[in-house]
Formats: sequence, C-alpha cells, structure tokens
Amino acid sequence: MVEVGIVVLRGVQYVAGTLLLGLPAFMLYSARAVEPLTLGWPRPVLIWAAAILAVAAPTALLAQTVLMAGSLEEAVKPASFGFMLTGMGLGQALAVRTLAAVLALGVAILSRPGRLSWAMLSLFGLIVAASFAWTGHGAATEGMGRWPHLISDVVHSIAACVWIGALAAFAVLILRPRRDPSWSAGLARSLTGFAGVGTAAVAALVVTGLVNSVFLIGPEKVGGLWNSPYGLLLTLKLGLFGLMVVLAALHRLRLAPLMDRDASQALPHLKRSLVVEFGLGLAVLAVVAVMGTLPPPAAL
Repeated sequence: MVEVGIVVLRGVQYVAGTLLLGLPAFMLYSARAVEPLTLGWPRPVLIWAAAILAVAAPTALLAQTVLMAGSLEEAVKPASFGFMLTGMGLGQALAVRTLAAVLALGVAILSRPGRLSWAMLSLFGLIVAASFAWTGHGAATEGMGRWPHLISDVVHSIAACVWIGALAAFAVLILRPRRDPSWSAGLARSLTGFAGVGTAAVAALVVTGLVNSVFLIGPEKVGGLWNSPYGLLLTLKLGLFGLMVVLAALHRLRLAPLMDRDASQALPHLKRSLVVEFGLGLAVLAVVAVMGTLPPPAAL
C-alpha cells in the first residue's frame, strides 16, 4: 500500500512541478504575445501548484521513510527521519523540493504578476525540476558515469517540464477563447513563438533520453527490453512521446499559420489537438511516476 502511495505522490509532484516551471517560463518567453491579453488565470494555477507540491513533497518524504524503516512508528523516530534527511540524497532532494515549493507559494501569493514574479517562480521551478533527477534513477548511478547521467537526467526533467507546462498554458488558452481579434492573434503568435523553445525541448529530450538509456538499459540488453516491466513502460512512454511530437509539428506547420489567417476554421482543430497533446503529456508523467519505482534492466 505504501508503494502505491509513493507512485501517486510522485505523479502529483510531477504535475505540480511541471506547472511550477513550465507555466511561468511560458509567460516569460511568450510575453509579447500574451501580455496584451491581460491573463488572470496563471497566478491562481501557480498558487495551487505550489501549495499541492508543498504538501505532497514532505508527505512523500514520510512515505519513503516508512518504506525504509518498515513502519510508521519507526519512521517518525528522530533517528530514522534524521538519517533520511542527512544520510540519503533522496531525503535531501525532497527537503529541497519542499522548501522551493514553499518559497514559490509565497512569491505567487505576495507578488504581483509580471516579469519579476514569473522569473522568480521559474527559478524555483528549475530547482524542483532538477530535484526530480535527484530522486530518480539518475542519482543511483555510481562511478565515473554518475555525474554525466545525473546532469543528463536534470536536463531531461527540465525540458519535459518546459514542454508540458507550455501545453497546459495552451490548453487553458484554447478552452477559454475570446471573440476579439487580439485573442486569436495572440494565440497564433504564442504558438509560433513556442516553436523555438519546443524544438529545443524536444531535441534535449531525445539526446538526454539516449544518454539515460545507455546507463539504465545498456546496449547489451536492448534486445530484451520488452522482457521487463520497466522496458514495457519505457516503450509506452516512447510511443506517447512520438505522438506528442507529431501533434507539435501539426500545430507549428499547419494550425498556427491557419489560426493567423482564419481563426474560425483553425480553432476547432487546434482545440482538439492541443488538449490531446496535453493529455498525452500527463500520461507520460504518470508512466514516469511508475517507472521510477521499478529497477531498470541494467540493474537486473
């Protein structure tokens, strides 16, 4: 039961952390497109994301301590909890994540929406995204490959958060349309402007995914990838990722230009494909939450 709770908590943290980085980053690099629209929803979304993460991260820390100690009674003892915080990278990463979430919550509540607050929230989001690597398989690699694998995993987490967080922003924008021409023009500009960021995120995910696979699977075990639960989930993740890339290309090459020319014709197609792509992104996060609790083929 504790293991199931840990998977759920991992998934909740991934979603909250993705919003905490991807959404304010989107507001920064899309500022010229979205600022004229006077959007009011990013701030409450970020408040909720930070609040949920500020609760989920320490809860996950307690759950991991219970798993390590064998029972809740043993887990709450100072010796057990202290060892998790001071002697294990997992506990330290969760503690840093909790602190970043609390600070982000304070900024989201107390500061006015704008470039400074988006920049500060993006910084805390970067810390949270990096901490995901510290609580994953990347931090378990030993020897000469430890730092290359960990750095690759950090970049992988950041790129995923930036991409899926932007999809969350697009999904909200497309589901809350306005009738004035500035809205459709702003959406089209933001889609076009995201092309460079999205391309960089996809490239980073591909490169770091290959690097991570070398450490987690190993060239000699690629042929037997489907013989393990981890390998099956990795295959599912890659399939979902491929579908997301196809939809992203459709948005960039076809629907964004059409939105600029004829919003009424493009809007129904864009709404459907953006929501589907965001749903695929959430599915990827759910798959990763399970994969993080399974031994990779290289460890078997």
